[in-house]
Amino acid sequence: RQGIKTNRSSSLYSSSGYQYLQGLMGECKTEGAKNNNLMSLLFGHLTHSCIDLSACIFICVFSGSVVCVGGDGMFSEVMHGLIGRTQKDSDIDQNDPTAPLVSCKTRIGIIPAGSTDCICYATVGINDPVTSALHIIVGDSQPLDVSSVHCNKTFLKYFVSLLGYGFYGDVLKDSEEKRWMGSVRYDFAGFKNFLSHHYYEGTVSFLPATHTGGSPKDGKSCKTKCCICRQSKRQLEQLQKFETNRHGHDGRDQWKVIRGKFLAINAANMSCACPRSPKGLSPSAHLADGCADLILVHKCSRFNFLRYLIRHTNEDDQFNFTFVEVYRIRKFHFRSQHLEDSDDIKDMQKKHFGQFCREHPACCCTFPSSTWNCDGETLESSAIEVEVHCQLINLFARGTESPSKYEESPSMLETPSFLGHLSSYSLQKLSNKKAPA
Repeated sequence: RQGIKTNRSSSLYSSSGYQYLQGLMGECKTEGAKNNNLMSLLFGHLTHSCIDLSACIFICVFSGSVVCVGGDGMFSEVMHGLIGRTQKDSDIDQNDPTAPLVSCKTRIGIIPAGSTDCICYATVGINDPVTSALHIIVGDSQPLDVSSVHCNKTFLKYFVSLLGYGFYGDVLKDSEEKRWMGSVRYDFAGFKNFLSHHYYEGTVSFLPATHTGGSPKDGKSCKTKCCICRQSKRQLEQLQKFETNRHGHDGRDQWKVIRGKFLAINAANMSCACPRSPKGLSPSAHLADGCADLILVHKCSRFNFLRYLIRHTNEDDQFNFTFVEVYRIRKFHFRSQHLEDSDDIKDMQKKHFGQFCREHPACCCTFPSSTWNCDGETLESSAIEVEVHCQLINLFARGTESPSKYEESPSMLETPSFLGHLSSYSLQKLSNKKAPA
């Protein structure tokens, strides 16, 4: 058995995820599963262990696959370890933002046991341990895009769901400082930052995605066997070959630049759907098209910003505002105004304010900067470079499925989640079958 944390107050013990992992490990024992013990106590320990070892905490390794129990943070560490190991074996420098990354052959299975389980919800359609376990048993495969974040030719992070600056970064930073409050800390931090209404100046430059047939506003969500993802993959490969033949030309003349004051800057690799926001931050974002949706929320009134936030929880178009822009992109760069003016500020302090600025560093000479929310982890950087890598990893999933007419009937509302994988014909027979007298 795997080394399992003994903290029984964790969500792992409050859910049935651990029970299904035990069942999977029992079934996989005949497949030659490796069961090693490793106690992970520090952030990042799991990532480095994945690079150096074959198995780690909460993980069952079998037949070229990795299964873990946890939330988005656990998945992120496993993903970083596997991608890092793959690039290390392929002699690829992750610090080079222009280096083409090699796709991971190892599939990742995740049984949800976190607070939001955004990745599982967006790729499966529900954060249910039974459904996720069945996807692993059946052997479903869903490719997934991964974006890399660099700063000054130094690798910082990978992310698969959200990279947020401004409001979402401030909420995460405040909530991390109040972990003693439990899950309530997210609501408290969100309310506090909504009242603060901070905005940040900066420059966003991005390369629009011309290889995909989708649009952030087309209302077409990513479903099982998505044709847009398949076509985008082929077209992106052709485009990359064309750019290589042009000696590394990546369409610099096609880059767009936007300067302004932003309440939030979000890059969504997927819809980022979760139980609180069933449609997510970008409902039409695709899982494996090699693109991300860049959402720019410009400075506006508190009332308008509240309207924008509320639309994440209902069916209204969240992009139908004059202060909101959304683009489908392949790459983007961000540089805060604070960093751009840092040299000028130092000169101004020396020439005009002198001793006063040295004794009062919090005076009006400084410009505020926010924190990046990178898949639920804070990232401190005022200048970043982001690139989307098409279908870099594979999950045990099949994407969200379109609801059938049988799911709307009252008799099907209490049907166990695993029946959703049966054929429509089987579901019809089950719903029409009479109960014994």
